[in-house]
Amino acid sequence: MNSNARKFNSIYNYEIAKIEKQLGLLLKGKEPRYLYEPCSYILNGGGKRLRPFLVLISAKAVGGKFKDVYNAAIAVEILHNFTLAHDDIMDNSPKRRGRKTLHKKYDVNTAILAGDNLIALAYDCLLKDCKNNVKEIVSAFTHGVIEVCEGQSLDKDFELRQNVSITEYQRMIYKKTAALAEMCCSIGAQLCCASAKEIKAVSNYGKNLGMAFQLQDDLLDIVGVEDQIGKTIGSDLVEGKKTYLFLRALEKSNFQDRTELIKVIKQKGISRSEIHKYSKLYLKLGVIKDAEHEIMKYTKLALKNLSSLKKGEGKNLMIWLANALITRNK
Repeated sequence: MNSNARKFNSIYNYEIAKIEKQLGLLLKGKEPRYLYEPCSYILNGGGKRLRPFLVLISAKAVGGKFKDVYNAAIAVEILHNFTLAHDDIMDNSPKRRGRKTLHKKYDVNTAILAGDNLIALAYDCLLKDCKNNVKEIVSAFTHGVIEVCEGQSLDKDFELRQNVSITEYQRMIYKKTAALAEMCCSIGAQLCCASAKEIKAVSNYGKNLGMAFQLQDDLLDIVGVEDQIGKTIGSDLVEGKKTYLFLRALEKSNFQDRTELIKVIKQKGISRSEIHKYSKLYLKLGVIKDAEHEIMKYTKLALKNLSSLKKGEGKNLMIWLANALITRNK
C-alpha cells in the first residue's frame, strides 16, 4: 500500500469511527426502551458504513467540509439500516453480520416498528444539515427511499419467476443498491451548494460505484474466503438467487449445463454439497471473468465522471474508494 493509499485508508477509518460513535450515542437513554433498544441494536451492528462515507467525500469533492454534512451522513446510514430491518423480515434471515437479525433478536412486530421509527429518525437527522435548497435535498433523499423499496419489490418478484434477464437484474440492483449510493453523493454535494455540473458528476460516480459494489458482492459469494466475507461461500446458490453470475451462466450454457442450472430455479436452491459442482460450472463457462469485466466497467465509468471535478483531497478520496472496493475481499 503506497503512502497516499495509507493516508486515505486512515481517513476512512477515522471518519467511520466517528460515525460509529455518533450512532452509539444517538439513541442512548431514549424512551420507550421497547422501541429504542431494538433501533440501537441494529444501528450498532457494524458494517462498512460506505454510504455515510460517500456523503462526506462528495461534500469535500465540491469544496465543502465533513463537519457540514455529518448529520446527513448519519441519516443515510439510519436509512440503510431501516431497509435491512425490513428486508431481513421479508427474507426471514436469521443472521446479519454474524449477529441475530432484529426480528430474531426480538420479534417481527418489534422489528417492523423499529424500522418505521428509523426512517423517521433518518429524516430528522437529515434536516439538521439542511440550510439551503431544503426541498431539493429532501426530494433526493425521498426518491432514494422509493428506489430502494422498488428494488426490493423487484427482487422478491424475481424469486417467483423462472425467467429473468440480465437487463432486468441490472435494473433491480440499480434500484436496490446503486440508487442509494447515487443519492448519498447527490445530497453530499447539494448540502454544500454545489453546481448542477458537480452534483451530476458525483451522483453518476455513486450510481456506477453502487453497481460495481453489488456485482462484487455477487462475485465474492463464489470466490471469497468465508472467514473474510462473514457468510458461507455459495449462499446465493443455496438460496436460489438469480445473481449476475447465475443469469450469465444460463446465457452461455449448452443444453446439458442449462439443465443443471434450471434445477437451481425449480428446486429454489441447491444443497451445500453441490456448491463446488456449480462453482466449477461457473469457471468452465467463464462467468467469473465476465463478472470481473462488468465490475471493472462500472468502476471505470464511476471514475470517468470525476474528470470534471477540481483536483483536491475530496476527489482523490473518491478515486481511492473506487479502487479499494474492486480489490476488497469482504
